[in-house]
Amino acid sequence: MKKRLFRFLFVIILTGILLFVALILLINYGAFGSLPNKADLQNYKNKSAALILADGGELIGKIFAENRTNIVYNQVPEHVINALVATEDARFFRHEGIDSRSVLRVVFKTLLLSNRESGGGSTISQQLAKNMYGRQKHGWLTMPITKIREALIARQLEKIYTKDEILVLYLNTVAFGENIYGIEAAARRYFNKTAMQLNIQETAVLIGMLKGNTLYNPHRNPENALARRNVVLAQMEKYKYLKPGEAEELSKLPLIIDYANPESEGPAAYFIVRVKAEVKKILKDLARPDGGVWNLEEDGLIVKTTMNLRLQKQVLQAYKEHLGVMQKRLRSQYNNPDGLRSLKAINDSLDLADVVLHAGLMAMDPSTGAIKAWAGGINYQTNPYDQIMARRQLASAFKPILYTTAIETGISPCHYLDNKPIEIPGFDDWSPGNYDNSTGGWYSLSGALAKSMNIPTVNLYREVGFSSLSDIWEKMGFSFDIDDNPSLALGTAEASVYELTIAYASLANGGYKIDPKSIISISTAEGKTIYENTFSPPADRIISENTSILMSAMLQKAVREGTGATMASVYGVTSAWAGKTGTSQNYSDAWFGAFNPGLVIVTRVGAAVPAIHFNQGSNGAGSTLALPLVAMTLNRLESNPVEAADFIKPFTPLPEDLIGALDCPDFRQGDLLDKMRSIFDKKVKVDTEVKKLAEPKPAAEAPKAVEKRRSIFDIFKRKK
Repeated sequence: MKKRLFRFLFVIILTGILLFVALILLINYGAFGSLPNKADLQNYKNKSAALILADGGELIGKIFAENRTNIVYNQVPEHVINALVATEDARFFRHEGIDSRSVLRVVFKTLLLSNRESGGGSTISQQLAKNMYGRQKHGWLTMPITKIREALIARQLEKIYTKDEILVLYLNTVAFGENIYGIEAAARRYFNKTAMQLNIQETAVLIGMLKGNTLYNPHRNPENALARRNVVLAQMEKYKYLKPGEAEELSKLPLIIDYANPESEGPAAYFIVRVKAEVKKILKDLARPDGGVWNLEEDGLIVKTTMNLRLQKQVLQAYKEHLGVMQKRLRSQYNNPDGLRSLKAINDSLDLADVVLHAGLMAMDPSTGAIKAWAGGINYQTNPYDQIMARRQLASAFKPILYTTAIETGISPCHYLDNKPIEIPGFDDWSPGNYDNSTGGWYSLSGALAKSMNIPTVNLYREVGFSSLSDIWEKMGFSFDIDDNPSLALGTAEASVYELTIAYASLANGGYKIDPKSIISISTAEGKTIYENTFSPPADRIISENTSILMSAMLQKAVREGTGATMASVYGVTSAWAGKTGTSQNYSDAWFGAFNPGLVIVTRVGAAVPAIHFNQGSNGAGSTLALPLVAMTLNRLESNPVEAADFIKPFTPLPEDLIGALDCPDFRQGDLLDKMRSIFDKKVKVDTEVKKLAEPKPAAEAPKAVEKRRSIFDIFKRKK
């Protein structure tokens, strides 16, 4: 009986062994899919994220298929290796890829007894094989086939690579949750530092995550992460990588993380989108040394950008402070019975959730086109649409384009424009009005621009003519077509922050059109430069140098004495800037653009839906809603004169032939007949054909409260 039982057991065991050997042979010869050969293993390369750097070398984001930054052995601290080995494979330095003890445990417990709780027993080399080539489904044989495949690959890895190389390969491939791969990317995400800068307790947190990168995520599950960290520390002491009692002392320390997610929460999320598009365009013309095509998401390229991180952070701080206040005011306006009723009247589908202020701000070096700051919105995660590219009515921010055209066609800054009331037939005799309802007299070109006068501006449009204005508009690079309409003078044209920045740059750089650029250089992961931007001086002149000088002088006057005066008086900006505010119909959008020879900075603020807006200029005007973003940024910039010197540069003095070009009174009272006309407010009819609705300037930028005029748009809507 005993002999029969012995024979039976012997046959069972022998059959099991033969089946196991047969399975190994089948797997080895590719019956369940080919195994990587020696060349495959030698040439294996992890997908590595592109690192996006600011102009000072600071990391501002990544572009990747897998968020990974590969590192080499000398970039890994010893305690990282110790923690990994102690926790994942204590016999790592004594086996050759397969730990016989673990194999026996897998065979008898996991395979024969189907006890999955017994543990897989995979060595670091086997885990590396899994990370490199993943796992496939093979029905009920999945587990044994998977384990054998990984063991065979691990054995080959041990023949090709040294132990140190295997450890680094593993640390570069392992997943840490949140689409993070590799110890370097994990260190940056959870502790905002490099792997080399990790201390022992931080290392223990990351190594602890290998058991379950969601369960032990220190950002999402800090209590679990803390407990697991202490287990890793205990393992390190058990295997004598820590001194006796050291694990206990470290376990008493609190869990402190510095979570950083630059891909979606960093200082340049909107800018990264632009960088990605620009780099891909550049890479199309660059071949790899092997003749292949560069892959931005996988090749670990290092992209140095033009962004100045300090300036960018100053912009974002201004967003936080100013827009935070204005957002509360806008919600307060609608968060009352009258406000809610007006909101419902606009659209039944709208509610308070739609009452959100958005803003776009772009800062650029006008001489090179280098983009220095790019804030495309308030929150990339919740509002990914880039407001810098959004097209809205320019309002008075358009006026510098018209006045530039006038100067370019030979009209002097001291040329006087009539301020008498006028009517334009065709739309209930529309009559453009000034913000303060004033009429009569004459304004010089520079005075009318500085004070953003509407009647003189419409008269200037009549003098200049549409053809000349359209020509300048196209040369400056605007994409939206404009129509021959007197209302155009008051800013009915649409454009983006991006386009207006380019246009204002031509006034700052001597008259040249400049193309914005975001890339300084592109290098390989090994540091070899494959692309470098030379930032050649612009060659496309679109206006004369004298025109740009005179316009700069006139717009400096607008900042000193006109609608931009609060730059200095309220926000303490001491340096010289030229600029112009803009307030669109019903305060739907607020604009402000400022420049000097070193920097042009333009912003627009408004709700996503134009129908939602402030109801008074004290909140919704360009000078109160948009200008503060620029002014607060520049005020902080001035606090560091050394860094500010790169952006704050003096204007070109007026040349001899232009000295005195602006030496004339802003306003000149008319003769007795003009005074009489002003008293009786008789309107001079203008024989002008108009093709679309005229839009009067709102009372947004008035220095004092005035009675609103009825909009011609409202009249026309009722007729329809």
